[in-house]
Amino acid sequence: MGRDSFLGGLVDRAGKVLKGSANDIGWLQNAPGMLPVEDGTKRFDNLLFNIKNYQEHSLPKSFVYLLVPGLFSNLGPPNFDDTKTYFLKLGLECEVAKIDTQAGVMANASKIKELIEKLYYRSKKRVLILGHSKGGLDSAAALSIYWNQLRDKVAGLVLAQSPYAGNPIASDILSQGLLKHVNLKKEVMEIIMSGILNGDLRAIEDLTYEKRREFLRSYPLPREIPVVSFHTETKINMSILTKFYEVAKVEFSVTAPVGVRSFSKISVPWPLSSGLAMMAALLDLRYSEKSDGLVTRKDAEAPGSVVVRSRRNLDHGWIVLPCLNEDPKEANNCQVIEALFTLLMEVAGRKGFLLPAY
Repeated sequence: MGRDSFLGGLVDRAGKVLKGSANDIGWLQNAPGMLPVEDGTKRFDNLLFNIKNYQEHSLPKSFVYLLVPGLFSNLGPPNFDDTKTYFLKLGLECEVAKIDTQAGVMANASKIKELIEKLYYRSKKRVLILGHSKGGLDSAAALSIYWNQLRDKVAGLVLAQSPYAGNPIASDILSQGLLKHVNLKKEVMEIIMSGILNGDLRAIEDLTYEKRREFLRSYPLPREIPVVSFHTETKINMSILTKFYEVAKVEFSVTAPVGVRSFSKISVPWPLSSGLAMMAALLDLRYSEKSDGLVTRKDAEAPGSVVVRSRRNLDHGWIVLPCLNEDPKEANNCQVIEALFTLLMEVAGRKGFLLPAY
């Protein structure tokens, strides 16, 4: 009987390993009681067209624009640098959140809450937030957990390529293997995160479907918050293949041996665009789901939000990193972020969030 039970459990776990995240992707869209989303793609496209071609810049100076980067963003080129410069040239007050991007969601939520309060009391202006990838989850968590303190200080949130419902890559990496009491994948990730990247494994765990379900049950976004969800997809084509040697340098800090006071950084070239396109192809092959290379479209839509479903071939890193060989006929990432904030302003106006806060 014990042998039969062991073999039965082994077969069951083998089935789960093979199935991976197939039953989890898009779960939030089908969850009971979830608010429907509104398709804002056409309106966004119009705003973006006018920004690029007619320089119609309508964002007011009466807000602070806060940009929150995602996981591992402190290992590579500075995220949002171009966008901050672009916004400052428009006369807008713009800040990039300086947080530990390799920390867990709860830890970063507290930091973002403190940053919002600091910006509000310093400028006497409310804050509009755009969070990219895990930065969107960190930002949403700050609003969900601390809404009573932040209600009069925040006017809206853009979730840009954020795995709001969870992420199949994180879930598959940390999933239980064939042996019931042994999870070698999790142990290896623990070594990588804490020993090599000086991070916290919870930063990865918080992206799994299991943890997102738990978190959203306890801390759903308040329905009154104006939210825009933005997602893209990427695929392999000739233009991606020609960018194979356009690399982003990822810097890893290497801890010195005991007794040595200095430490060094190793710059590792990584073909980012082609790598993300290949990841998207693998996700499509395994799950038949479109993605930007890391986040599936279905998991990037927050309930009740206005959704922008971009039709351009854009990978997960495009919106935050300095662009190479930008197509002059297309809007750049700074203009896309401006259009997202402009759409958020319209959504906030409809909800009455642009009225003076008292």
